[in-house]
Amino acid sequence: MLRFNVTCRGKKRINAMKRIGVLTSGGDAPGMNACIRSVVRSAVYRKIEVFGFYKGYEGLINNSFEKMGARSVSNILSKGGTILKTARSSEFRTPEGRIKAARTLKRNRIDGLVVIGGNGSYMGAHVLAEEHNIKVIGAPGTIDNDIHDTDYTIGASTALNTALDAIDKIRDTVTSMERIYVVEVMGRKEAFLAIRVGLAGGAEDILYPSNDYQMCDICDDIIAGRKKGKVSWIVVVSEGAAKASDVSELIKEETGFEVRPIVLGHVQRGGSPEAFDRILASRMGAKAVEALVAGETDKSVGIRSDEMCLIPLTKAYTVDKKKAKLEKELYDLTKILAI
Repeated sequence: MLRFNVTCRGKKRINAMKRIGVLTSGGDAPGMNACIRSVVRSAVYRKIEVFGFYKGYEGLINNSFEKMGARSVSNILSKGGTILKTARSSEFRTPEGRIKAARTLKRNRIDGLVVIGGNGSYMGAHVLAEEHNIKVIGAPGTIDNDIHDTDYTIGASTALNTALDAIDKIRDTVTSMERIYVVEVMGRKEAFLAIRVGLAGGAEDILYPSNDYQMCDICDDIIAGRKKGKVSWIVVVSEGAAKASDVSELIKEETGFEVRPIVLGHVQRGGSPEAFDRILASRMGAKAVEALVAGETDKSVGIRSDEMCLIPLTKAYTVDKKKAKLEKELYDLTKILAI
């Protein structure tokens, strides 16, 4: 016969978090809605009130928010974008703007804030915590996967597969028409998307921001490949390295071959998040609330070897040299397999 001990020992812990805010900032990423949903429901489960601020830090400055409950986030798990909208706030970059933001939080008795976003959003969150003693936890929502010390960020995997699906379709035309296609993917400073979509999509070359490349070498490779019977060619270009149109013109001038530029653009940000990002976002949202309840601040949620962790915000938005080393290894493998 099972027996349960229902005796309570010691004092019941009082939760200092009564009200928390949540916002999405910077570029949108698939899975942001799943993270919002997790933050809201994890907080409600703990009897904490939740307030969603609209358009990122602009919502703090303009006192634009709504109270959210469990039903407020129904049926958003599979939706792309963010129901709280997002923006980049120039006013928040000023001390006066941050004073307004802090006043909004204090006036509405918000005890802690969850910021879902990338590097720029994290810098803002850190300054808000440092200047105004606001308890802030970040959840990394960015398709660039460029947050330090976390294996993945929300939206990166879905964006990669969206770009890969496009590359696969382009490959069909490349092979049929025996052309060279230069495909531009997102990544202003980061190589994550370009490197991985290039390797997974069987690209012949990849141009990305941190890699030195010579167009004459790429053109020489294309000419040599044609002599060996290689009739199709895909070059993946990160937007931070070059424009697809410029690269196409240079290749055409140097080789005389037919070249077509394609810019995938913001299609990579949209669409329903895949299972990986839904699960990751759900875990990270819950961890962010848990961290605030535990009294943590000025930190980001992360995941390492499938274990949730916390990372100081000042470290989270710095360059991760381990990731840069991996990018080079994947690039070298791409070149080996492209012969």
